[in-house]
Amino acid sequence: MNTPNKITLSRLLLIPLIVFFYLATFIPYARLVAAILFAIASLTDFVDGRIARKTNQVTDLGKFFDAIADKVLTMTGFILIIAVPITGAAPVVWPVWLGVACVIVMLAREFIISALRQLAASKGKVLAADMSGKVKATLQFISIILYMLYAFFLTDIVPNMATDVVEKVTGIVGLILMIILACATVLTVYSGVHYLVENKFVFKDEKSKNKNEEN
Repeated sequence: MNTPNKITLSRLLLIPLIVFFYLATFIPYARLVAAILFAIASLTDFVDGRIARKTNQVTDLGKFFDAIADKVLTMTGFILIIAVPITGAAPVVWPVWLGVACVIVMLAREFIISALRQLAASKGKVLAADMSGKVKATLQFISIILYMLYAFFLTDIVPNMATDVVEKVTGIVGLILMIILACATVLTVYSGVHYLVENKFVFKDEKSKNKNEEN
């Protein structure tokens, strides 16, 4: 395993720590630690690719491994901010229904693209992430980190603040974060459509194969 792939592996190894600290409400500032660890894991997504390109260590395994690590990291982050209660029975994302809808759309996109990559792999081709996918992943990372920081704010900072100040701050911040999440969802859909169009030759090959089998 080369250096870029080891860095990618470290991204996966950080996930259990992120989950632990986000859920460990008995530890002071635990959610801040989770946000920092998630940010570090997100940065490895850029470091491994840069090193691979500069040192000519780009491999098919690295492309596949990197895509899997990204999906596992982002989906873990979204599940945490959507499913884990912060105040009472509500998670940090509000309104909950909109947050759930956004995550379902993003999950659907990832499953569709994964299916496309599997189809391409069955034909001996490896599809790497394109620029729109990288931008999408960046915005997803940012939204998750901000929500984790917001969760830390609600659980560790808010209890020491005046009630009137809390209502104003949480209302404004919650709205901004939801807009960011909605933008990430729109970009996710766009990148998915763009990726399908750019790699439509995979479907053409499949159609040609079916025609040949019929003949």
